[in-house]
Amino acid sequence: MSPIRVWAPDAQVVECVVVGGDRHAMSTEEGGWWSWTPTCDGPVDYLFALDARDPIPDPRSPWLPHGVHGPTRTFDEGAFAWTDGDWRGARGGEGALGAVFYELHIGTFTRAGTFAGAIAGLDHLVDLGVDVVEVMPVAAFGGPHGWGYDGVQPYAVHQPYGGPEALQEFVNECHARGLAVCLDVVYNHVGPVGNYLQAFGPYFTDRHSTPWGPALNFDGPGSDEVRRWVIDNALRWFRDFHVDALRLDAVHALHDDSPHHVLAELSDETAALSARLGRPLELVAESDLNDPVMVVPTAAGGRGMTAQWDDDVHHALHVVLTRERQGYYADFAGGTEAWPEGTPLRILAKTLTEGFFHDGRMSTFRGRVWGAPVDRTTTSGHRFVAYLQNHDQIGNRALGDRISETISPGQQAIGAALYLLSPYTPMVFMGEEWRASTPFQFFTSFDDQWLADAVRKGRREEFAAHGWTAADIPDPQDPATRSASVLDWTQLRQPGHTEMLDFYRELIKTRRGEPDARSGDLRATAVDVDDEDGWLVMHRGHVHVVCNFRSRSQVVPLKGHLVDRVLVSWGRAPVVDESGVRLDGHDVAVIRTR
Repeated sequence: MSPIRVWAPDAQVVECVVVGGDRHAMSTEEGGWWSWTPTCDGPVDYLFALDARDPIPDPRSPWLPHGVHGPTRTFDEGAFAWTDGDWRGARGGEGALGAVFYELHIGTFTRAGTFAGAIAGLDHLVDLGVDVVEVMPVAAFGGPHGWGYDGVQPYAVHQPYGGPEALQEFVNECHARGLAVCLDVVYNHVGPVGNYLQAFGPYFTDRHSTPWGPALNFDGPGSDEVRRWVIDNALRWFRDFHVDALRLDAVHALHDDSPHHVLAELSDETAALSARLGRPLELVAESDLNDPVMVVPTAAGGRGMTAQWDDDVHHALHVVLTRERQGYYADFAGGTEAWPEGTPLRILAKTLTEGFFHDGRMSTFRGRVWGAPVDRTTTSGHRFVAYLQNHDQIGNRALGDRISETISPGQQAIGAALYLLSPYTPMVFMGEEWRASTPFQFFTSFDDQWLADAVRKGRREEFAAHGWTAADIPDPQDPATRSASVLDWTQLRQPGHTEMLDFYRELIKTRRGEPDARSGDLRATAVDVDDEDGWLVMHRGHVHVVCNFRSRSQVVPLKGHLVDRVLVSWGRAPVVDESGVRLDGHDVAVIRTR
C-alpha cells in the first residue's frame, strides 16, 4: 500500500491513529512532511494525532464516509473500471469554449440527491443539446444538505452524494453520452464545520481577508505547500476522476501578492497535464473584477483561465426583463453616474457586443471605477460565460425565486434567445429550460446549533434591510427548504413547460447548426435598439435575433437584409415582409438572411 503522508511543519510528533487498530509513529521527511506505510491490504480508516492532541482527519482526505469530523478512509483512485478510453474532451476535442454548459446541483437535481440519481437525468441533457455538465461543489461539508460552498475537505467527495467512486461513475456515464464534466471547486475559503487545517500548518494568513473569513495563505511563509494543496487537488480531479474542466469559485478572493499568481501557476500546470493526457483541460473563473487579464495567457502576463463568468450580461438582461433596479442592478437601468445618458436597452446592447458594462466606468454599487475593456480584436467572446440565471442569481434572492416567477414566458424566451445565440459561451441553470416552478433556495443542515442559528439570523437580517419580514424568509435549516428546491421532473410533460423546453431545444439546435450563431467573434456582433418602440435586434452575421419588449404587436425593421427564413420563434408565427418582422407583444424570432 502507498504511504499515508501529511504536511505538519510545526509538529514535534505525529501519529497515525488507525481505527480499530494501533497508533503508529510517523517518520519525518523533508519540508515538514510525515509518513507511515500500512502493511495491510484494503482500505484503512485513520486520523492524525499531532503532539498528543485529539486525533483529527487528514487535510487531504480522499474519502470521509462518516462525515467531516470522522476518520479518513484510504481510496484507490485507480481501481475504477473506466470505459471512456476514447474520450477526447468536450465536442470531440474542440473543448468547452463556445459549448453549451448546464449548471446543476447534485442534491436537488433529482429527489434522490445523489450522483446515481443524477445519471438518470443525463439523457434529458443530451436531448436538450448540452455539451458540458457543470456540477456545483461536491467537496465534503458539514451536514447532509447544502450548496457546497462551505466545504472543508476539497479532496473528499461529499458522502451523501455517493462518495468518490460515485463521482467517477457519474463522469464515466457523462462521457458515454458525449457530455463533458465541469466541476465547481472552492479555493478562496474553507467552511466553518470540520475545518481542522490550522492545526496542521499555516494554511491561513492575516495579511488578507475574505467575506467568508480568513484568507488562505498563498503568498506568506509556508505558502508553497498551501499552493500545492490547491494545485494538487485541481490536477487530481483531471487525472484521477477524468473531469474536463473546473469552475473556480470567486477567484477575486484568492489573494496572492507573489510574483507568480497561484491562478497562473495552476493554469500552467493544467496545460502541462493536458498535453500529457492528450485532451483539453479547462479552467473557468468566477471573477468579480471585470478584468480580461483573467483570460489572457500566462505567457502574456495574464492568469491563463480558459473563460470567466460574465455577470454583466445577466444583470443587463435581468433589468430589461424584470425592471428591477435595486442594489447592483441600478447601474444597468441607466441614468446613473455609470452612464447618465444610458438606457436599459442600450446597456444591454453594450454587454452583448463588448463583454462588460463596467469596463473602466463608475460602479455606483461598489463606489468606485471598476473593470477594464475587452480587446475585441484579440479576445473571443467564447472566453465569457453568459446566462439568464445561475445558482447565485436565484438562490441569493430572499425567496430563491426563479426569473420565471416574475416575467412572462415570452419575456423569458427573449432572454434565452439573446444569451444562447450570443457570441459568448452560454450556460443554462437546471430546470430553466422547462420554466421550472420550483425555487432554488439557500439551504444548510449544520449540526452545530450556534452556526445554524447564526446562518438563520444572518439571512433574515440581510433581507429585512430590503423590506422582507422574518416569516417570509425560508429557514435555511428547515429540511422543507431543501425539499422545495428539488426539481419536479413531471413538469416536462405539462402544458406551460413543454413549450419552453421545445424552444430551448430549438435555440441550441440553431446555435449548433448556424456557424454565425456559434461564432465568438465580438466584432461580427452588432445590436440595434429603439428605446421608444422597445425593440432590439442582435445581428450575428446572417442570423438575427429580433425581440419585441413591448406588450403590443409591432413591426421591427430589418433594414438592408434579405430574409431567407425563420429559424425559430416564440409566440404567434412572425410575419416577415419588406418592412421588417411583425411580432406580437413579448415575442422573439430568430431570422436567417441571405
